[in-house]
Amino acid sequence: MSGQLRFEILGPQRAWYADREIDLGPGKQRAVLAVLLLAPGRPVSTGQIIEAVWPEDPPANGPNVVQKYVAGLRRVLEPDRSPRTPGQVLSLTDAGYLLRVDPEAVDAIRFERGVQAARRHASERPEEALAELTDVLARWHGEPFTGFSGGVFEAARRRLVELRAVALETRAELELDRGRHRETVGELVELVAEFPVRERLRHQYMLALYRSGRQAEALAAYRDIDSLLREEHGIGPGEALRELHARILRADPTLTAGVPNAGRPAPTVPAQAPVPVQENIPPAQAPVPPAQAAVPHYADLPSPLHLARDGLPAGAPSPFAVEQPRRERHPLPTWVSTTTTVLGTLLALVSFGTGTWLVVLAYAVRRRSRRLSLAALGYFLTATLLVVMIATDDLETEDSPAEVFSGLGVIFLCWLVGSAHIVLLNSWVWGRITGRPRVAQALQEERRIRRQQARNLLHRYPSARLEFAIGRPDLPRAFDDGGLVDVNAVPDHVLATLPGLTDAQRRQVAMDRWVRGPYGSMEELAARCPLPVAATEALRDVLLFLPVHTPVTTRSERFGPR
Repeated sequence: MSGQLRFEILGPQRAWYADREIDLGPGKQRAVLAVLLLAPGRPVSTGQIIEAVWPEDPPANGPNVVQKYVAGLRRVLEPDRSPRTPGQVLSLTDAGYLLRVDPEAVDAIRFERGVQAARRHASERPEEALAELTDVLARWHGEPFTGFSGGVFEAARRRLVELRAVALETRAELELDRGRHRETVGELVELVAEFPVRERLRHQYMLALYRSGRQAEALAAYRDIDSLLREEHGIGPGEALRELHARILRADPTLTAGVPNAGRPAPTVPAQAPVPVQENIPPAQAPVPPAQAAVPHYADLPSPLHLARDGLPAGAPSPFAVEQPRRERHPLPTWVSTTTTVLGTLLALVSFGTGTWLVVLAYAVRRRSRRLSLAALGYFLTATLLVVMIATDDLETEDSPAEVFSGLGVIFLCWLVGSAHIVLLNSWVWGRITGRPRVAQALQEERRIRRQQARNLLHRYPSARLEFAIGRPDLPRAFDDGGLVDVNAVPDHVLATLPGLTDAQRRQVAMDRWVRGPYGSMEELAARCPLPVAATEALRDVLLFLPVHTPVTTRSERFGPR
């Protein structure tokens, strides 16, 4: 009969005879069987059973109680045995009680042997090892010995949980070696949450994120475990994690070399040693969007950088694409744009088109548009022709129909067409006609998401300000932060481009910063440089108030060599 018995302890304790599940009886009887299953085929003394099942309050007649539960187990494990016949499955020997079952009949022993075999095959036969690990991990149905207390069960539970963690780590490593980093990220998110201080799992998680093109999240994962270890255990990450962190920071190409389907090329960040920075970075002012709150956490919002890839709208350039230096033209306030359009149109109408070229030329200079410059030249030549025609017209001679038609055509071109052109140059009007407000809104939303993600990255990983030059449009950068400006770090000529401020207000901000030092918040900036509410609301979305970074120098750098 023992050849048809099967036992499960990886999860709820269960037993089968052939295909029929066996009722194992009350809790203490199950505990006695669990002790025997820890050593199948080997005798267990009565004292060991008592110590394991009743660790703190053993019964006065312990041997008799154990004998009672053993008799109950014999009835369920050998129902066909005669009452006075010696037990064949569970027998009493001089050394103690012996459970005569094949060790392979116990799922925990099959699990342990399977993991050990897979680890032996991992280097030479990885596909076979991966299949074996997947098979043995499927036998895990939960934490073993649930409901049983005491040192014996606790030690056995910890050993099996540790063995499962090793199996999971080995399987994840084999999956990464096969290039399945994107598919493995989701599983590693759950494993890191289940085993938060296992550095090998964290190492694999960071590597999978980096190979998936999610460098910022890989760095945030390191930041998480660094904070956890320091706050709860007073130690830092191990050498392997620190080394991987440094290699990610310098975009080491060997991290993805030879890996199939390794995602986008690694970001081209200049190699440099991590520079210590102050840690009191204020949290992101804007709340993290729901997409980002799901990525782990920043996981995989979608992450806020790619609603389809890493949180940016589909088709948007990667946040790690090298940003080309450019000068941005800040849009004019609505009232200024409307007033300019009305005055320009009136000038064209009152001057009968002779002043149209001036208005179009002003727009060409503002927008740095060669096309508008050519249009202004055309209007100027047409207006000149109109003036010449009027100056050379003989009032005493009746004009021919051709001359009248030409004159009316010139007037129509300069006057009515020019006026309509000026109206269409208004961005709001042109957007309503062409439907471009939606495009503009999409681009504006994209840049808002980039700013939001950059703020969140700074909050979780402060030294990103140096690695990616966040908030520094004056520096070459490999990260698009959506137009953020670190008001305490940028030079004065960048402050001169802040939107929503007059030239006098921009100069005041620069002077006040030079005289009184850096700003700590938007409220402090508004108080020190009296700014209207409308201006502060416009600036709140683009300004950063990071503490001034002072590079760490050695004694020899400060005072020279001895």
